This record gives sequence, C-alpha cells and structure tokens, in this order.
Amino acid sequence: MSMIEEILNKIVEWGNLILWDYVLIYLLIGAGLFFTLRTKFIQFRLFGEMFKVIREEAVEQSGKRGTNAFQAFSISIASRVGTGNLAGVALAVAIGGPGAVFWMWVVALIGMATAFVESTLAQVYKVPDRDGFRGGPAYYMEKALGQKWMGILFSILITITFGFVFNAVQANTISGAVDEAFNVDPIWTGIILVVLAAIIIFGGIKRIASIAGVIVPFMAIIYIVVGLYVMITNITALPDVFMMIIKNAFGLEEAIGGTMGAAMMYGIKRGLFSNEAGMGSAPNAAASAGVNHPVKQGLVQSLAVFFDTIVICSITAFIIVLYDGFYQASEDGIQLTQVAVSSHVGEWASIFVAITIFLFAFSSVIGNYYYGETNIAYLRESKTLLTIYRLIVLAMVMFGSLASIQIVWSMADLFMAMMAVVNLVAILFLTKITINVLNDYISQKKEGKDPVFHYKNIKGLKNVSWWGAQDNQKGTK
Repeated sequence: MSMIEEILNKIVEWGNLILWDYVLIYLLIGAGLFFTLRTKFIQFRLFGEMFKVIREEAVEQSGKRGTNAFQAFSISIASRVGTGNLAGVALAVAIGGPGAVFWMWVVALIGMATAFVESTLAQVYKVPDRDGFRGGPAYYMEKALGQKWMGILFSILITITFGFVFNAVQANTISGAVDEAFNVDPIWTGIILVVLAAIIIFGGIKRIASIAGVIVPFMAIIYIVVGLYVMITNITALPDVFMMIIKNAFGLEEAIGGTMGAAMMYGIKRGLFSNEAGMGSAPNAAASAGVNHPVKQGLVQSLAVFFDTIVICSITAFIIVLYDGFYQASEDGIQLTQVAVSSHVGEWASIFVAITIFLFAFSSVIGNYYYGETNIAYLRESKTLLTIYRLIVLAMVMFGSLASIQIVWSMADLFMAMMAVVNLVAILFLTKITINVLNDYISQKKEGKDPVFHYKNIKGLKNVSWWGAQDNQKGTK
C-alpha cells in the first residue's frame, strides 16, 4: 500500500469511526423511535394495510401514470436486497455472535417507521417527468425546507455512493462468487455484467421497473424456499437457536461468540446497511409510484424494510447459526454463507449461492443506478450529463468486477453515513407534514373511502408540483 493509500485509508477510517460509532447509530435509532411514537406505531397498527396497497395498480392522472406500487417496491428491494443480506449478515454473526441477529430485528422494526416518513414525503413532493414521476430527499429538502444547497449536497452524495461505489462493490461480489463456483475469469463476468446493465439502464425507468419486478420475486422465492427447507429439517433445533440469539444479544452467553456490545454494534450496523431505512435511498423509488395517496407508498416502503431484514436477513442468519461448524469456521462473509448452505443441502449449494448472489447483486446494480439517475435529473436536466453518468456506472461495474476494493467499501460506508445524516436531519424537521398527511389518510379510511390526496387537504402545504397543483398550473397558461 502506497503512502497516499495509507493516508486515504486512515482518513476514511477516522471518518467512519466518528460518523458511525458516535453519530449515525444513535441518530438513526433515536429518529426511528421518535417516528414510531409520532405515527402511533404505524408499522404495527397498519401492517395489514401494507399488503393491501401493494397490490394496487398505478393511477393515471393528467396523463401521468408512473410505476405501480409493487414495481416501486421492487426497485427499492432490488437495491436493498444484495450482498448485505448474504455476506453482510454472515460477517455480523461471525464477529458479533448470534446476538447480532436480535439487534438487526430491532433496528428493522423501528426503521419501518423511518422508511414510512421519508417515502411519504418523497411522494408528496414528487415531480412529473418523461417516464412518469421522480423525486426523493433532494426534492423535499428544496421544496419543503427551502434548502436547495442541502438537496444538491444529498444528490451528489447518493449519486457517488449508489451509482458508482456500491455498484462496483456489487459487481466485485458477483465476479468473486462466479469465479468460486464456475472458475470463470472475472473479466468475462465483468463484460457480461456491463452488457446486461447497459441494455437495462439505457431503457429507462419503465424497463428498470419491469426487470426488477421479475427478478426480485424470483430470487426471493427460491432463497426463501431453501431457507425454509433448512429450518424445517432442523425444526427441533430452532427453539435453542432462538434462545441462543436472545441470550447472546444481552451478553448472557458471551462465550459463544461476541460480547453484548459487539452483538449490538454489528447487528445495528449491518441491519442499517441492509435495509437502508433513513438513508434516503428508497424514497427515490417511492416517488416513482403512481398512487392516489402518498401514505400508500409510505406503507409499501415500510413493508420493504420488514421483508429485507425480518425475512431475508433472518433466513441467512438461521442458515449460518444452524451450521454445525459455525464457531470453528475460518471463512467469513459470502464464503461462510456458501459453506453453511452446502452443509445443509449439499455441495451443489456453492453454485446455488453463486446464482443467488448474481441475481441479488445484479438487481442491486439496477436499483442503485436508478437512485443516481433521478438525482442527476435533479441537479440538471441534460441528456449529455445523463449519458456520461451511465457510462461511468458501466465503467465502475467493470472496475468492480476486476478489482480488490476494500478501500472502496470503507469509502462507501463513509459516503452512506454522510448521506444518512443529511436525510435524517431533513425528515426530522418535516415530521409535522408527514403526520398531517397520515391523518388525512386515516380520516378518509374511517369514512369508508379509498383515500385520495389533494394538496389543499393539508393546511399550509406549499411548493407541491402534483396532487392537484398541476391542474392549477394548466389553468394559468
């Protein structure tokens, strides 16, 4: 490692120490608890409603349709569900012990309220575009807070983090898994990934939504089936596993692996990394949906957090903890997951995990790309700029397929932390708007209506580009 790389690495490590260990974890948990109380535990009392609204088709208004609720859900899940669900969970359990799983559950359950708030705001302040709608934190920072500089800063951070760095990480994981299972040179994997990604990203949001809508359910179902098979065949051991997770989470069985502090730290960090609640990424997908009330998409994105962590991450964790050689294993990350799955279902699992990683990580490349695209559009409406962005994304996919990028992972954590701090500050200031929009939804539901939103329903709501405001704009032309 050169002197420049050593200096850069020290700066990044110092930044991550300050932001993650002393600021972000407490800010995210505090905000999650605050939103849970202010929304009166919306993630629990309207849990059933989430499954109803996700099945609704896109609503056409003033010639704009957007994506439907499930497609927007799929885009956000495509970004959320990736290497973090297989490699990240394995790393958390290996270092923090089984108790890390408990803290992942906790951060997901309170994070569902945070996800609801940020995605509802993204819907309120979405703007129409060529494909339907776009929006996200940058838009509500400018329109609701009146802080354009904040929106510009966030757009730059999310474009770098998701569009470039995270896509390199996902591509690196794919090439490594494929090389391990099929002995394929990473350069060929990189070329294939670039071609597939180019076909999709140059096709626009409609193609992104349709591809994600096919890949996400397929990859999730096969992984869940394998996970359920492992759990059913080890059903007599499940009570002991649950007790082990709970005891280790509170330091009652520290010798098993990881102290209480380690379990909490790694569980929270990996949980946040996986479900992204509060990070400001998912609202970009939420804004694309053509729903008739912002709360509906807020509920859908809250469900996405539950699905990502409580379902997918838990399955990975159970597969690993149920692995007899877990405590003696020298592997970590994705290798530990591969070994654990193989021990349960046979040697063919190495190929299965490689295929699963390909689907998970490639769908993340699609979702990550879209987050960058919608923020590029916020910075400047330019086909040239968008084309340059797309080419850099493809270059980073190729780079990630070939390179060893440990420093890039650390930089990704740093940029993601900065992104989350900016977003959380914004949505904390905008809580009142979210609560008023939620109350409007609840009151219409009590009247037996299918809630329909109009910006005039919320007193003092301004700088809205949709929800009835577009009709006023047409009338003045």
